[in-house]
Amino acid sequence: MPLSVAFQMDPIASVDIDADSTFVLALEAQKRGHTLFHYHPRDLSFREGKLFALVQPLTVRRQHGDHFTLGEAHIIDLSEMDVVLMRQDPPFDMAYITASHLLDHIHPKTLVVNDPTSVRNAPEKLFVTHFPELMPPTLITHNRQEIEAFRQEHKDIIVKPLYGNGGAGVFHLTPEDENLSSLLEMFEAASREPLIIQRYLPDVRQGDKRIILVDGEAVGAINRIPAAGEARANMHVGGKAVKDQLTARDREICETIGPVLKEQGLIFVGIDVIGSYLTEINVTSPTGLQEIGRFDDVSLESLIWDAIEQKR
Repeated sequence: MPLSVAFQMDPIASVDIDADSTFVLALEAQKRGHTLFHYHPRDLSFREGKLFALVQPLTVRRQHGDHFTLGEAHIIDLSEMDVVLMRQDPPFDMAYITASHLLDHIHPKTLVVNDPTSVRNAPEKLFVTHFPELMPPTLITHNRQEIEAFRQEHKDIIVKPLYGNGGAGVFHLTPEDENLSSLLEMFEAASREPLIIQRYLPDVRQGDKRIILVDGEAVGAINRIPAAGEARANMHVGGKAVKDQLTARDREICETIGPVLKEQGLIFVGIDVIGSYLTEINVTSPTGLQEIGRFDDVSLESLIWDAIEQKR
């Protein structure tokens, strides 16, 4: 049965149609006969107990330089949609949190993917702390003495902002590095948020694996290899995607967290695994569908829409 689907996302004109996961989700929805609409988070309005959005009808096509058409903008009551996909990119800031609170007013009558309450309660680097047996040695704190003691214990460390994304602001400090104090001063001047400090995992040189889970089930993976001279494997900063498969440890991790994801309405999730450790659980706007699709000749976006339609 055709559905009305609204994509809450960043401007569609700027997406990379060869890499963007939201784009292929839109292509698959259109293929299935669903009616698509597009709006930005800033186009949300709440009044008199209802949530409205300034939307535009959307059609998409895999054609470079001409990959979308937007119709005339008009206001709709979002509760009249069958599905809303919350797909704007992080950072996970107060604007992101506010959007999740607003979407709570229409979910689950309108199915919001992912569940906005669960998204709000599961920032990537904090959600993983609920699975301490799966993660590397980790410290979250403001306290310099705690950070220095952690470094003394583990020697080789990673320091990064707690709510960062895309590899931005991630620093690898070797035991000989003298910049910790300056680095902490820089972070303190920029933000009141605590930092996350982890033991450096040398296995990152062999890659940072992205695994996609749909409704709690692992469905595919790619490995991301850091560029020479980089400790970060994010593709935004030069990491290279390569074909990979799930190991026994990967499946153990997914079987541990999968039931929790399913229970919390987190339909489309991407996790990051380095060596034998789970490092992040990405629930805001996970990526990787197109890369896995090309390597494995699969359509993970089809599996996601199967799960959405089943819930509808």
